[in-house]
Amino acid sequence: MSGYKNRSFFARLGFALQGLAHGVRAERSLRAQLLAFAAALAALAILRPPALWWALVLLSSAAVLAAELFNTAIERLADELHPEHHPGIRIAKDCAAAGVLIAALGALAVGLALLLHLVMK
Repeated sequence: MSGYKNRSFFARLGFALQGLAHGVRAERSLRAQLLAFAAALAALAILRPPALWWALVLLSSAAVLAAELFNTAIERLADELHPEHHPGIRIAKDCAAAGVLIAALGALAVGLALLLHLVMK
């Protein structure tokens, strides 16, 4: 495992893509978030808001997807290190899930602000 940092950019990119593929295969919530992201992209294409709104929606969507992947990593690591029930592990997993919730609520707020902007225009 040592030497991950010294691998080529393409090797590290491959590791990241493997992680993304695992998350998509293993996590229903990540697949749901990807569908929401696709819907957001479709809405942007239809509504054609200014570039700033594209940036806000894309950035908030990326934050949700990243949070989902971090949550997956924390849950997997916790399960591997401590498979039996443990209150501290539960708290760590709950906090990771709360991070996803906060990111998703932030993305939803951006979407609602965009709709309000377009209606008030």
